[in-house]
Amino acid sequence: MHFDVFFPSLGNAPTFPRIRVWDPYKRLGISPYASEEEIWSARNFLLEQYAGHERSKESIEAAFEKLLMASFQHRKKTKINLKSRLKKKVEESPPWIKNLLNFVELPPMEVIFRRLFLFAFMGGWSIMNSSEGGPAFQVAVSLAACIYFLNEKTKSLGRAFVIGLGALATGWICGSIFVPMIPTVLIHPTWTLELLTSLVAYGFLFLACTFLK
Repeated sequence: MHFDVFFPSLGNAPTFPRIRVWDPYKRLGISPYASEEEIWSARNFLLEQYAGHERSKESIEAAFEKLLMASFQHRKKTKINLKSRLKKKVEESPPWIKNLLNFVELPPMEVIFRRLFLFAFMGGWSIMNSSEGGPAFQVAVSLAACIYFLNEKTKSLGRAFVIGLGALATGWICGSIFVPMIPTVLIHPTWTLELLTSLVAYGFLFLACTFLK
């Protein structure tokens, strides 16, 4: 990236030539459409060049902080607008969609990734052992994990058990219907219908214990 920089001297230390430029973009020598990465690069480059002049460094840092704050406020505003639009769409939805959404929640991303990793591990374990036998044990462990997570959330073992079994049954039925439609050329020779159906079931168990209330 090219920065419009030159180095007039003040004593032995070079002085930043745009030290009094009001526009923070022009002060850093970047485009108003610059990305956050470009802003950081410009700031680091200029600080390195004018490290020996305190007022130059202060001017560069001040412009950088203005742009960083503006970027943060823009992201925050965009996020709020997105939530408002989504809320409005939900309010305008038919009653049956509203009732359906009452059973759904969005947990923290950390929770989503942890549970996704668990069920992906179960899928990988099933594939690795596909030549030794069916995935019955892995399916049982996945069902138990799903019920455990649901019970933590609902505080009702009965409800967790029903939702977990329902998710497993739905996933197994969907897998049994759609897996045979996959062209055999796309399927590994050692992968059985039972294995592929279990992979679909893991997906339904993950969705149930992660997003259902």
